[in-house]
Amino acid sequence: MSLATPQTAPARQRTAVGVHAVARISAATRGGITTLPVLDGDGPFELRRLRSRGTEARVCVVGAMTAPLGGDRLRIEAVAQQGAALHITSAAAAVALRGPTSEHATYDVQLSVGEQAQLHWLPKPLICAAGSNLRQGWTVDLAPTARLVLREEQILGRTGEPPGHVATRLTVRRGGHTLLDQKAEYGPGVPGWDGPAVLADHRATGQLLIVDPAFEDEPLEVQLLGDAPESGQAVLTPLAGPAALVTAVAPDGLRLRHLLDAAQTAARRPVGATIPRGLS
Repeated sequence: MSLATPQTAPARQRTAVGVHAVARISAATRGGITTLPVLDGDGPFELRRLRSRGTEARVCVVGAMTAPLGGDRLRIEAVAQQGAALHITSAAAAVALRGPTSEHATYDVQLSVGEQAQLHWLPKPLICAAGSNLRQGWTVDLAPTARLVLREEQILGRTGEPPGHVATRLTVRRGGHTLLDQKAEYGPGVPGWDGPAVLADHRATGQLLIVDPAFEDEPLEVQLLGDAPESGQAVLTPLAGPAALVTAVAPDGLRLRHLLDAAQTAARRPVGATIPRGLS
């Protein structure tokens, strides 16, 4: 993590209009091993190197202050250069809170994955506390031979409190062409978000996106996971490209994670294999 300078220090201070901060991660290969030539945290982002796994470099995002709050403008930029293998996680769940201003907060993630490179974006969940107002977005650019595993989870409200408001957008381009562009919005002021056609009584929702050139020859099939709707369910759907998207809803974060983990396991099974609908 870089040290603050007189030019960067003001961005680390919370003001009435919120924090503006950017964290940058870059992974490259040297001698067959992935290194991290750029690891620069700012504001609420403290970046820590974790022990490597094989040739994969691993980074943990640690919260250095409470964020995101209303008015904050936060961004993480991560690049896996040609042939690199990068895994990014977080130390704890992020909690979106009401801030000192009525302005919404933004939390953007920009990912770029080069030829023959792979990136795993697997942070802990985002909790949208009562009164929060967050716009969260992911923009992903993939080379044709790149691989990606991206997981995002939202928990709407802490225990015993109403949810905050969150609007998300996930845009993925592969080889310069759009693979996925999807929006979602939940919480107060959003018509029908808690109705039977959307989340109903569930307060946890998430997605798992897997992009792998191997799916061009062996595409995944549609699969439903979870036996009882009241306990949460997930559906794995192949996309028009070498990718699959898992969408899940559940009563709480623990059951949501079980569903997404089960879906990720199912995506690694051979085509035509029997996939259990339950979680056991």
